[in-house]
Amino acid sequence: MPVIDNSLPEHDRETAGAALQATLADLLDLSLVAKQAHWNVYGPRFRSVHVQLDEAATVARTHADTVAERAAALGVSPDGRARTVAEASCVPALPPGWTKDSDAVEALVHALSAVTGRLRERIAGMGSVDVVTEDLLIGLTAALEKQSWMFQAENRV
Repeated sequence: MPVIDNSLPEHDRETAGAALQATLADLLDLSLVAKQAHWNVYGPRFRSVHVQLDEAATVARTHADTVAERAAALGVSPDGRARTVAEASCVPALPPGWTKDSDAVEALVHALSAVTGRLRERIAGMGSVDVVTEDLLIGLTAALEKQSWMFQAENRV
């Protein structure tokens, strides 16, 4: 029996918990990729891209906390340790060193696409399991797709 009890059946709790854990890993990694690019970006659009990267990192971190707290509310212990995140995340790695503004934008577009693609897969399987978690994942997907739109608009000339 989990430390925290919840009215979901055990199998549904485990399914929702696995989706939330995978999402947590993706979000924590996404926030780190955005921050790494934020610290190392350069180029003629430095200021706007620098600020936008910080916004993306904040969105990912804020939602990571919400996802982890949902898992805890279900009685599933969230795991945000660096090793767990590195092993489970689907976020493409950012090369080390300085990053040209247009490259930083493209990197975030690809990272956001990877995360939202996996989120849509999780949403598709969540409705019959836990509508509360499904709703959380839908809202998160909308927020990340908004970030993706903003980054894509930044690089289209």
